[in-house]
Amino acid sequence: MDKIINILNYFGYISTVIVIISFVKICFLYSKGVLRVLFRLGNGLANKRIAIFAKSGNEKSLENLLLDSELFRPNNLIGITSEKDLGRSENCSLFLVFWTDYKESIKKILAKKSDRNALVIYSTEEICEEDLEKISEHRNVSVVNFRGRLLNDIISFLISTSYEKK
Repeated sequence: MDKIINILNYFGYISTVIVIISFVKICFLYSKGVLRVLFRLGNGLANKRIAIFAKSGNEKSLENLLLDSELFRPNNLIGITSEKDLGRSENCSLFLVFWTDYKESIKKILAKKSDRNALVIYSTEEICEEDLEKISEHRNVSVVNFRGRLLNDIISFLISTSYEKK
């Protein structure tokens, strides 16, 4: 019986050391601001909805890109495949636009976007100067032409727009 008590004491000492080290590490991360960023990222990934403005195969391709990263849940992705469905984007925090499909509707999309929402435009072709000027007048907007950069910008925007003032 004494051997069992001694073994349990050693486990107690080990778990105490682990708790103390974890507490010190959490305090260090909090003081450096890392915990706040991680919390905002988790909040952004769990709660924020993404409106995907793309038609037919492009919409599915962008959705698969986000789902394959295993960072996003399928019920947080809203596909908007027609200009008639723009109203579905009202509760979304981030707008992802496939430029080729929605370049004629960019004014309407920008009208739906508030300053708190982010807009990421994925373009495989060059955007004319006039359209770039319209786009650059808004906050939280990014134009991307690489799929890897697209995912990076989405995550960055979810971190930066997930802050809610109390």
